Amino acid sequence: MSFKRYTIAALFVLGSTVPALSVAADVEAGEARAAVCAACHGKNGIAQIPGYPNLAGQNEQYLVSALKAYKNKQRSGGNATIMQSQATGLSEEDIANLAAFYASLPAGGK
Repeated sequence: MSFKRYTIAALFVLGSTVPALSVAADVEAGEARAAVCAACHGKNGIAQIPGYPNLAGQNEQYLVSALKAYKNKQRSGGNATIMQSQATGLSEEDIANLAAFYASLPAGGK
């Protein structure tokens, strides 16, 4: 087998093991989906309730990871039960959009 065929075979194997790249998140869709989040995290991502985290300006990938962990019940303690129930109904697209929305907000809430 030629080098070219080995290369093509290797790319095929790698391509089948690497997750597909996701479509760019939609900040506006995230903002619309965030209405329920505002009750605890504030409309502008700045929590009005002591002990609740601010989401404005947070790292987008961190938010994706956190929401997926809540959805999969991999986070516990604190308000995890509340977040688990909120995250259960989120699709992968919802999670990406919410994360993009909150990451786009200024951290200071201005």
